[in-house]
Amino acid sequence: MPANLRTPSEATPARVAPLARLPVFLDLAGKRAVVAGGNEAAAWKAELLAAAGAQVHVFAPVLSDTMAALLARDGTNCWHHARDWVPGDLSATAIAIAATADDTAAAAFHAAARAAGAAVNVIDRPAFCTFELGTIVNRSPVVIGISTAGAAPILGQAIRRRIETLLPPALSAWAALAKTLRAGIAARLPDAARRRVFWESFAERAFRGPPSADTAASLLAAPLPAMGPAMVPAMGHVTLVGAGPGDAELLTLKAMRALQAADVILFDDLVSDDVLELARREAKRMLVGKRGGRPSCQQHEINDLMIKLARQGKRVVRLKSGDPMIFGRAGEEIAALHAAGISVDVVPGITAALAMAASLGVSLTHRAHAQSLRLITGHGQHGDLPPTLDWQGLADPASTLIFYMAGRTAPQIAQRLMALGLAPETPVVLMEALSRPEERRWTGSLAALPQACTGQFTGPVLIGIGQAFAVASESVALAPAPRRRAATASNAAS
Repeated sequence: MPANLRTPSEATPARVAPLARLPVFLDLAGKRAVVAGGNEAAAWKAELLAAAGAQVHVFAPVLSDTMAALLARDGTNCWHHARDWVPGDLSATAIAIAATADDTAAAAFHAAARAAGAAVNVIDRPAFCTFELGTIVNRSPVVIGISTAGAAPILGQAIRRRIETLLPPALSAWAALAKTLRAGIAARLPDAARRRVFWESFAERAFRGPPSADTAASLLAAPLPAMGPAMVPAMGHVTLVGAGPGDAELLTLKAMRALQAADVILFDDLVSDDVLELARREAKRMLVGKRGGRPSCQQHEINDLMIKLARQGKRVVRLKSGDPMIFGRAGEEIAALHAAGISVDVVPGITAALAMAASLGVSLTHRAHAQSLRLITGHGQHGDLPPTLDWQGLADPASTLIFYMAGRTAPQIAQRLMALGLAPETPVVLMEALSRPEERRWTGSLAALPQACTGQFTGPVLIGIGQAFAVASESVALAPAPRRRAATASNAAS
């Protein structure tokens, strides 16, 4: 063979990158565990060991309140020995943990535990540990351990919080159900490939809601999964998800889980990139936005696309800005899906009116100013104000009005309300790009509203009208400068 040639098998890359620690899960059910010390840190470790099914023996002359409360509980499998430990206490021990700040005591405990064949941890003393306890996400029997090898425990806790948001509590019930089904499924599906089809389908269901009382029976009675190129996919599902006003941190946990489980995401123009970044990486993303005066998808096209994708077995997320049930045409989409026999559910989002209130620090229903809250579209089917609006009712000074998509119709809104008696000095707030870094706002009076939108706002505008906004000018002054750019009544009109 020429010297400059080689076969593909000459170099094999490592399958696993270097690990700072090897994650290992111990079966401690019924096994002896020793905890030396009675302080708060020792109490937390004793509770973890007891939760894992260990028989926990606590050796400590003095107990913290937390440790005393743990030992007083019924059924915790914890026993207190009101003295210091001695080497003989570690005999036949599977795991031993000590809480001490003394090097000599730590070294003695470490040596005695090793001599007894026990895994040992001296809290916050890595030199005297044969293992470390990381941060835990508990969906038992699903258990996730997170370690930073002691470098950044707070970072580990932050990672745990983010994982917690993605894993529904019902995952525990699904994992327990899987354990009871394994033998039955193995008997029905001796072929490994068909078993894999079943368990993949099972895993997808685990993220859609808790199992019901008859789930096990229905799974065992279901038709066996087909195999081969002619296999017909099961019917998919559509979830209408509220993306909120733009800030990804305002998403609900359920919305996050839907995005992480999606095969296809159909999203609107106003959905922020930050929200889309939280979606499953493998999910196909399709822009289906509708914007007034701009090229837009037709509603029937969106309906047809959702139905087509669901019939292909896809999990479809229809991602809408704000809340899908408020001026989002959700009713039309739900009706079309039901007519096509497609299942659909809805995940609410924070609507723009609530984001406006939060941003301004204003109560929309402050009892001194408003006895009702009205959400009104400022953009009808043909681009103008809807002809059926109850203007006499809207002119009520004891109501807070929020007009959505009202930038072009703001002058008409002001004229109609003042003509029916709403005071010209009634406070008004206009906001654009709510909750986003580029958020902009204007505060003024109803009389100044017709000029407020002239050249100042380029995106969809939300208009708040009513005495509840009397303190909004103070909120503008208090808003963080890096995130907000505020306009005033005078410069908006210039």
